[in-house]
Amino acid sequence: MKKQIKYIIALSLVLISGVSCKKEYLTPVPQTVVSDATAFDTPERILGNVRSLYFNAKGGSFYAGRYIVYGDIRGEDFINETGNLVTGADVWSLNPTGTSTNSVINLWAQAYFTINLCNVTIEGVAAKGPTVVGATLTNNYLGEARFIRALCYYSLLQYYARPYADGAGSKPGLPLRLTSIKGPGFSDLARSTVAQVYAQIIDDLNFAETNLPLTNASAELNTTRAHRNTAIALKTRVYLSMQNYAAVITEANKIVSASAPFTATNPVTPGPAGVNHALQPVITTIFTTTYNTTESIFSFPMSAASGDNPGTQNQLGFYFLRNGSNPGSAEYSLNPAGIVSDSVFSATSADARKGLVFNNLTNGKRFVNKYQLPSPFLDYAPVIRYSEVLLNLAEALARTNAATADPRGLALLRAVRLRSNPAAATINAATQAQLIAMIMQERRIEFLGEGLRNNDLMRLLQTIPAKGSVPAKAPSDQGYIWPISANEMSLNKLMTDN
Repeated sequence: MKKQIKYIIALSLVLISGVSCKKEYLTPVPQTVVSDATAFDTPERILGNVRSLYFNAKGGSFYAGRYIVYGDIRGEDFINETGNLVTGADVWSLNPTGTSTNSVINLWAQAYFTINLCNVTIEGVAAKGPTVVGATLTNNYLGEARFIRALCYYSLLQYYARPYADGAGSKPGLPLRLTSIKGPGFSDLARSTVAQVYAQIIDDLNFAETNLPLTNASAELNTTRAHRNTAIALKTRVYLSMQNYAAVITEANKIVSASAPFTATNPVTPGPAGVNHALQPVITTIFTTTYNTTESIFSFPMSAASGDNPGTQNQLGFYFLRNGSNPGSAEYSLNPAGIVSDSVFSATSADARKGLVFNNLTNGKRFVNKYQLPSPFLDYAPVIRYSEVLLNLAEALARTNAATADPRGLALLRAVRLRSNPAAATINAATQAQLIAMIMQERRIEFLGEGLRNNDLMRLLQTIPAKGSVPAKAPSDQGYIWPISANEMSLNKLMTDN
C-alpha cells in the first residue's frame, strides 16, 4: 500500500475517461482504464483527466474533509468532545508527533497523490492537447491542473513546514515534485526551501491566471471549476501567508473595486470582465443548497454518487453538529471561551452570523451550523469566498499604512461586517493596531468552521492559544508543525524529518 501511495503506480486512477465532480456538468462516464500511451488521445479522455484532479483534491483525508477540520481544531475556538484519535483528537491537542499517525500520513498521501495526477495531466495535455482539443482548451486545462497543484502545495506547507515568516522562507519546505511518477525508482528528492515552494505556487497561479477562462459556462461551474478570478483570489491568500502585503494589494485590486460596494465588476486595475464576484446580502444563503453564488469563488461540490463525497468520518457536517435533525457525531463543540464569547454571538446581537451557530439547549453547548445537510453530509466544501479576498486586502492595506487606520481597509472591514450586522456602519478604528486587531477578530467570526484559523496563526508565527485542557503551543515547541509522513521517510532516501 505504501508503494502504491508513494510511487503512484495506480496511474489508471487519473487515466479514467471521466470522473464525477458534480451534476450533469461533471457526470461520470464508464470507468474504462486506458494505457498511458492513449490516455490523452480524445477530448473526452483529456477532460476526464482534468476532472479527476478536482475529484482527488476533494478526498475526505484532504481538502473537502479533514484539511478544513484540522485547520479549525488546531486553533482555540473548538473543544474536542470524543477523544477519538481517528477523528483528530491528537490534532486538536496539538500532539500528532508520530510520523505514522493517521492525520500525518493520510493528508500527505492524498495531497501528493493529487499533485502527481496534476503532473501526469500537465505532461499529457501539453503533449497531445494542441492536436486533440486545440490551443485554447489546452491552455485552459493546463491552467486548471496548475491551479490544483498550487492549492495542494500551499495546503501542505501549512502543516508540514515552518511558516514563511520564520527566516523569510529559508527553512526546509517540501519535496517539489513537478514531473510525474509512473513507476518505482523516482521517489528520492530532497526538500526545497519554503521560499522555493512558494515561488512555484505563485508561478503556477500566474500561469493559471493567464490561461484559465475568464468565466465558465454556468454559475455552478464558476464555483466548482477554476477560472481567472479563482487564481487571483488564491494568490491573495498565498501572498498574505508570505507577508508580501504589497503583492496582496496588487492582486486583490484586480477583482475588488476602489470603493464600496466592493465587487469584481469595476476593479482598480481595468481589464476584460470575469466573474462578477460580490458579497451576498444574506450570509446564510452561502451555506444552503444553492452553493453557487458569486461570493463562493471556489468550492468542492458533493453528490450522493459512490466516491463523490468525503465518506465516513470525513464530512464537515459529521464533525460539526448542527441540530437534532442532523446529529453528526458532535466531535467538536465551540469553545465557550473562544470567538463565540464575542458580542456578535450574544443573545442581543443583530449579527446574522449568530444563526450559523447552533445552541444545544440540552447540554448548553454550541456547534457550527454552516453545514446543514443530513447524512451523508453533502454540503459543498468552501475553499475561498469573496469575503476572504476583501479581508485579505483590508489586512494588507492596514499593515502597510503605519500612520493611521487605513481608510479603505476600514471600509472593506465594514463591508464584511455590515453585510451581517446593520450596526456595523458605526465601527471605527483610530490606529493601525486597532484596525489590524479588528480585522483579525472579523476573520475568526466570518470563517468559523471553514478551516482558516490555522493558516492565520501560522503565517503570523503566533503562539497557538490554550483551550480546554490543552496548553498553548509556541512556535518553538514540538508539534507547532507536523512531522513528515513515515511513508515518505521510508521511500525517499533524501528526505529529512521536521
